[in-house]
Amino acid sequence: AKDIAGHILSIHELSTKTVEDLVAIEGIGPKVANSIHDFFTNEANIHLLHDLEKLGLNTVNNPAENAPASNKLNGQTFLFTGTLTQFGRDRAKQLVEENGGKLLSAVSANLNYLVAGESAGSKLTKAKAISSIKIITEEDFLALIA
Repeated sequence: AKDIAGHILSIHELSTKTVEDLVAIEGIGPKVANSIHDFFTNEANIHLLHDLEKLGLNTVNNPAENAPASNKLNGQTFLFTGTLTQFGRDRAKQLVEENGGKLLSAVSANLNYLVAGESAGSKLTKAKAISSIKIITEEDFLALIA
């Protein structure tokens, strides 16, 4: 949803996008694009959206509301592994997003930082095999956003 919100300003605009337009948005694959397109081609869904708008649902995206609190991690990608002792997973995700970063779900060449907690396992092993990934501790992560 956040990937889409960064590119689309309203439900109406989203309803006009083709599958190809949606796939062109980073983070949106063919399955999600097809599902979104199918949703907006279903007349019952369109009527439901109109009814919700009449009831006061805000269907316009305000980019200023979605802006991160800081840009300290702007454009950087993070993944957390192992047992975290300073904060939980939800808070970790929140900290990344509040500072302009993006959380990934798997180790890949697109990953910038792997934050390794205690008893880190296979993700740490995979990250070590990709030289571009910086492996840091929770304390290192907190220093990045301080």
